[in-house]
Amino acid sequence: MTEAMEYDVVVLGGGPAGENIADRTRAAGLSTALVESELVGGECSYWACVPSKALLRPALARAAARRVPGLAGAVAGPLDAEAVFAHRDYWTGNWKDEGQVDWLDSIGADLYRGHGRLYGLRKVAVTSPEGEHHILSARHAVVVATGTRAVVPDVPGLVEARPWTSREATSARQAPGRLLIVGGGVVAAEMATAWQALGSRVTLLVRGSGLLPRMEPFAGELVADALREAGAVIRTGVAVEAVEREGTTGPVTVVLAGGERLEGDELLVATGRAPHTEDIGLDTVGLTPGDWIGVDESCRVAGSDWLYAVGDVNHRALLTHQGKYQARIAGAAIAARATGAADVDTARWGAHAATADTEALPQAVFTDPEAASVGLTLAEAERAGRRVRAVDHDLGKVSGAGLYADGYRGRARIVVDLDREVLIGATFVGAGAAELVHAATIAVVGEVPLDRLWHAVPAFPTISEVWLRLLEAYRG
Repeated sequence: MTEAMEYDVVVLGGGPAGENIADRTRAAGLSTALVESELVGGECSYWACVPSKALLRPALARAAARRVPGLAGAVAGPLDAEAVFAHRDYWTGNWKDEGQVDWLDSIGADLYRGHGRLYGLRKVAVTSPEGEHHILSARHAVVVATGTRAVVPDVPGLVEARPWTSREATSARQAPGRLLIVGGGVVAAEMATAWQALGSRVTLLVRGSGLLPRMEPFAGELVADALREAGAVIRTGVAVEAVEREGTTGPVTVVLAGGERLEGDELLVATGRAPHTEDIGLDTVGLTPGDWIGVDESCRVAGSDWLYAVGDVNHRALLTHQGKYQARIAGAAIAARATGAADVDTARWGAHAATADTEALPQAVFTDPEAASVGLTLAEAERAGRRVRAVDHDLGKVSGAGLYADGYRGRARIVVDLDREVLIGATFVGAGAAELVHAATIAVVGEVPLDRLWHAVPAFPTISEVWLRLLEAYRG
């Protein structure tokens, strides 16, 4: 039996971006259906941001405490792994989504569980786990928010070896004795930090020259130094040519270019993400299955007046907070267009433009030390032809950092647009640095002139006093 229902808005995907679209469209009075094939809350809530930070928090807290006189001896022992896993399980709701579903009910959005596919103009077909079929029609908009999946490279023997991806790395219940990690980005660096602290002997295999390649070079260097000091091995400039494993749970062997063989108990592949668009009916609306979905500043698909894509799937900014931001922008645009408003504002920093995706993108990496950034790196600014100047400061020389922990190591950089004398980028690396980035985000988004920032006085003695030191260095 096929049931047909009509809504103002139909959302395909119930992760953070999809949830936020539903929240905004319901707040605007538009009837909304949300389709989800797994757990409401999506990748971030159950296999990415939330469980990874729950695993990392005890590791980072212990690392900080070990650098505090009078406290270091009290935290000299190993982490209580079972307590860490229980903490992680609590924050994932034990991989159950009742709380998220209750929230959807509270805003008046209808949930359809099952596999959803675009079904031509303004329609989504849903097949439930029980085999029921629904055709959902949208008066105003269909929003694709299906996210991404981990990429498993085409390496001989790799799929058969059943490697960990980010999902297994954040949900595992036991620390492997030896963990091999292929990759050098955020997932690789964070999971190396977490599992090294939980007792694994970690080896990172990085194709490039260092960790965290999308940030300022010093970020990856400081994180790599700390991982090595904690006992991890980091190999750069290496390529995996084959993987071998007998059975599905025994030791796994990685064969590097040149024939070198490395053995581990588990292998984590952290080499990027691909869009979850293979089987969602893109072909029925003139798009290519498996591709990223290109959108304009309001997250509307080019050439369409009804189809939107928010979150990772549009490839603008693969970060949960940016997907939620895009959803707020797109939700406002859908509501405005639904009422026939003539003042849809897609200009730079307009109410219906996701400008921050390209000009003020914040990111925090919860390694030891933490690394956080917003806006452009120096190299990105120079490649864009901007006339810029970078100003650096040793974060450990700020009084607040020295009081935070003995031997505090870190670095801060701001990138200044010399023509306008405003910040267009900032990077902070050090313990607690993730909490520094929002002030920089405000400065970049607000295009606050540096002579006005001079009057933003940081409290003493805080790590934020680095702002004063950076401005002093800029003034000379």
